[in-house]
Parts: sequence; structure tokens; C-alpha cells
Amino acid sequence: MVSCAKILTSVGFIGAVVGWVLGQPAEAAPPETAPAALINTLEAIETAANAQDLEQLMALYSPNFVGPDGFTRDQYQATLSDFWEQYTSLNYEVELLSWESDGTALVAETLTTVEGSSLMTGRAMQLTAELRSQQRYENGQLVSQKILSEQNQLTAGVMPPNITVQLPDTVAPGSQFTYDAIVIDPLGNRLLLGLAFDEGVTSADFFAPRPVGLEALAAGGLFKIGNAPEKTDQRWISAVIVREDGMVIDTRRLVVQPN
Repeated sequence: MVSCAKILTSVGFIGAVVGWVLGQPAEAAPPETAPAALINTLEAIETAANAQDLEQLMALYSPNFVGPDGFTRDQYQATLSDFWEQYTSLNYEVELLSWESDGTALVAETLTTVEGSSLMTGRAMQLTAELRSQQRYENGQLVSQKILSEQNQLTAGVMPPNITVQLPDTVAPGSQFTYDAIVIDPLGNRLLLGLAFDEGVTSADFFAPRPVGLEALAAGGLFKIGNAPEKTDQRWISAVIVREDGMVIDTRRLVVQPN
């Protein structure tokens, strides 16, 4: 059976660093009207990320950069370096969705997709991720970024479970929400193990230990009722599902804010 201990320590890690590399403003303009300066900067960030050129990438970030989830520029640089050491094969693609001017600054919303592969605990892992983020650029440098939505998935094995996840993007503080991670494939007589958990997305939460205990699943997936924090927050909601022929770890961002 697959060992999950070290794999689970990377669940939040992947969500954070994928979002940092590339990230609806009101009255936003369509992407085809974006100024060349913004297009050139986004292309330069994408090129540096695909080349895993940390020095070139950081040159495009302001010394006063404010990262998502409370990370400083130095924390971001160090963590991204560790991430790239784990994922030697990565491909970034960024799509500009909209933009607007804010004084001399440019505010952009982008959709970024990432694919990669790595060896974790001696197993080949495949990463797919999708991030939507809002970024602020001044003088050709990224000065701040906010992640609007996020989902990423790690798979391993000859036939990882194919799952569909049902989770709202946003919930009200103090409310209940449903979370389902349903295995689409017929199970037959195969044993299914799983675990669902949620984590904070702050820099302090990022380094906290992850759970590793799996339980046998009587049904074809995970079906949970969650309780949102009483205050505005953001959480990573994850499912780990393991079968004899493969495993999948799915992580999504849940925004907790008033309607």
C-alpha cells in the first residue's frame, strides 16, 4: 500500500508555491486591450518560471513585494527554490483574463495552469494545478498578489482513482458546507482508503504537520460536512484517496467571507 506521510507534507506547499509564481478587478478591460508593458512582464515571468531561473524571476518582483497568505518576499524565494528542487519537470502556462489601470499601476487577473512530475517517497508523482489570481504591477515589477481560486492534484500509480470533487468556492463565516470527493471508477472488490482534512493558508499554517492516518471507505469516496470559521478566512480543503493501483491527493481553496 502507498505510504502517504511525506506526500501529505507537500499538500499545502504545492498550493502555495504554484500560486506565487503567476497569478475581477472592477471595470476590468479585456486582455486584448492590455498594454505591451503588462504583456511583456507576464511573458517574462512565465519564461523565467519554465526555465526555473530564480534570479531572473525575482528580478521581476518588487523588493516590497507582498505575497499571498502572509509570506514575505524572502520566504517566497526560499520556498520556491525548494519546490523547484522537488519538481525538476514543470510547465507553466498563463492566460491574461482582464486588466485595469489604478493610477500608474496595472492590475491584472490571470489564470495559470501548471503540470509537473516528481519523485516522492520513491514514487513518481504527477502534478496538475490551476490558479486564478489578481496581481498589481508598478514600474514593471510585481508588488502584490491575491489568490482568487485554486485547485491542485497529485496522482501516483498505474491507475490513480478518478475523482470528482464538490466544494463551494465561497462560504459565509460560521456556516456549514458539504465536501464530497467521489470516485468515478467502479470499485469492484478493491479496498479504498481515504482521508479528508482542512488547513489554514497562512505562513504559520504552511509549516504545520499534516495528518497521515487513512481510514477504510465503505462508500465510493469521501462525504463530509464542514464547519467554516467564525471569521473571514481562507482554507485548503484536501482529499487523499488510495487504492491498490494508485492514489490521488486533491486540494482546493475555500474562501470564507460574508456574502
